[in-house]
Amino acid sequence: MRTIKSLSDLSGRVALVTGGAGHIGMAMGAALVEAGGRVCILDADQSACAQTAEILEKIRPQSVFFVAADLSREKDVRRAIREVQEKAGLIDILIHCAAYVGTTEIPGWAVPFEEQTTDAWRQAMEVNATSAFIMVQEAKKSLEASGHGSVILIGSIYGFLGPNWKLYEGTSMSNPAGYGASKGALMQLTRYLATTLAPKIRVNAISPGGVWRQQPDVFRARYEERTPLQRMATEEDFKGACLYLASDLSAYVTGQNLIVDGGWSAW
Repeated sequence: MRTIKSLSDLSGRVALVTGGAGHIGMAMGAALVEAGGRVCILDADQSACAQTAEILEKIRPQSVFFVAADLSREKDVRRAIREVQEKAGLIDILIHCAAYVGTTEIPGWAVPFEEQTTDAWRQAMEVNATSAFIMVQEAKKSLEASGHGSVILIGSIYGFLGPNWKLYEGTSMSNPAGYGASKGALMQLTRYLATTLAPKIRVNAISPGGVWRQQPDVFRARYEERTPLQRMATEEDFKGACLYLASDLSAYVTGQNLIVDGGWSAW
């Protein structure tokens, strides 16, 4: 029987993390580097990619590279996957963390429901869900050849729960309809891909609850009161979940949604 150390070892494996320059993406990238993996950071901002790669390189030198791409454009998405494969050979692990979130600043997005636009909806669907479909499609042969192919789609509690608007009263915060709809799409895409790509590729999701981002005190107090573990998440809370699903620790797990929400959805 293999040891836990052996099962969690990612030495020789290449991971692509979209949204890798973001808070959760960077934490997941760090977990993979710490476990011995080689990580490609993918984000829209090349400067942010370079800065993140520099930070992660301090964990283990020569273990990180980056690719900049606009995930709202199919040609850019497919080009990015090919570029990663050219630089690293195979892709063993694909983590889709990039997303339009409640604080994303585009017209018609983080506004009252009646003011939300179809243009903003479509942009969010492209980045949050469609790009995940395209990436897995483009990386399929590589993931199959890996022998350890693992796809992790980052969802949200709002992919399967509706928003509680009492949390937002008295704040400027928002929860766009397109966010929950796109994350719900990822939940079904996880199940579809899990059965379609088995047995060579495993596909799972991680659904975060609220993450502390300097939200207004009133929002934080309401959220923590509603959460069994009585706090919002931090980036560190996702490192273990990521490593579990990326490595052989979860070799017999596919089609699942690992909810990391402090018990929010257990009520």
